[in-house]
Amino acid sequence: MDMPVSDRGRELRAGSRRFARGPSLAARLIAPRFAKIIARIDAALISGTIHGILPDGSRRKVGGRAPGFECVVELRSWNALVRLASNGSVGWYQAWAAGEWWSPDPVPLFALFMQHAARLGDTARAKGPFRHALKLAHFVNRNTHHGARKNISAHYDLGNDFYAVWLDETMSYSSALSVGEDGLAAAQRRKWAGLAGRIAGADAVLEIGCGWGGLAADLATRGTKVTAISLSDEQLAWARAHHDVGVDFRKQDYRDTTGEFDAIVSVEMVEALGRAYWPAFMDCIARRLKPEGRAAIQYISMRDDLFDDYAQSADFIQAYIFPGGLLIRTSEFRALAEQRGLRWTDQTDFGGDYAETLRIWRENFDAAIADGRLPHGFDRQFCDLWRYYLQYCEGGFRGGGIDVHQVTLVKEGA
Repeated sequence: MDMPVSDRGRELRAGSRRFARGPSLAARLIAPRFAKIIARIDAALISGTIHGILPDGSRRKVGGRAPGFECVVELRSWNALVRLASNGSVGWYQAWAAGEWWSPDPVPLFALFMQHAARLGDTARAKGPFRHALKLAHFVNRNTHHGARKNISAHYDLGNDFYAVWLDETMSYSSALSVGEDGLAAAQRRKWAGLAGRIAGADAVLEIGCGWGGLAADLATRGTKVTAISLSDEQLAWARAHHDVGVDFRKQDYRDTTGEFDAIVSVEMVEALGRAYWPAFMDCIARRLKPEGRAAIQYISMRDDLFDDYAQSADFIQAYIFPGGLLIRTSEFRALAEQRGLRWTDQTDFGGDYAETLRIWRENFDAAIADGRLPHGFDRQFCDLWRYYLQYCEGGFRGGGIDVHQVTLVKEGA
């Protein structure tokens, strides 16, 4: 169906176009020849297959050496490869948005590229002026006190009515745990129970980045006094209206918190900070925890061996979805914790559950569009961007380059 043009979500739709355009004529002239790009991708794939349809109608099988992810890609314009080679994942999205390539299911393609990221090298990464432009965009979006409020608003203040039609009833916008036949909401509650178990016995808890308040409310019903902070006006309004269980919901930056707590919980908030602010986050944990206090953290990581290349520029997610963000490098994050007397314990990894969570979100999102339940004001461009985002992330988890974890940090006694 045709959707009206609207301003809702305009900040995300604009994305990196303010800093990185499509390839210029000069870029096309100096870009690697198309056959060479395809050959490099083919050489990198040791498993899985891309069944390609080229702009002239011919077909090309890329990979196919061993079983793995299978995908179909119709390349409708050679310019899509130029964008990929010069502007990485941002260019590949721009090519998709421009109709220069198509796939009936891009998830296995994203998984295949993630699985072989180390072997692909810079084949699908931004280069030269494009990389510098994206890096500048990421720097402009850094999470200073002012920048953090702006970045959070761009994503989380899209509207509670928007999120409510495709999240589950718990309004949890993070990975569920042990996703199974009993549904996503039950798996989200298992996630809450897992976090609660890590801080069992705590009387006073601080939640950093409380979202729509479901976890904070769950902890409160267990007899815990909870202070929950967020920078999103929309989320806080929902939380206060739907969780009348005595939680102290505050609009507050984690850097401005005061007091001491028996425990801290934070679920997929640290990815929004950017690398420059990881030390400040760990400083907050160390300052606000009482001796022997515990912090239960759920976070998303980029595989250590891929992190340096990933962090040198900005990818599609940083450009269009989470301005200012960066996935976590576990080894570096852990070192920051331990330098502050926070013992890293009981790490659990469950990336497969995130892939399933994302799949269900996408199915819910598509069903909301098909049924006409999506709130008024989101145009087709935004809906296509959001679907691409959910598919891109699902592929990343299925490909194994990114993962999600829970870990407990224990503050050493004074």
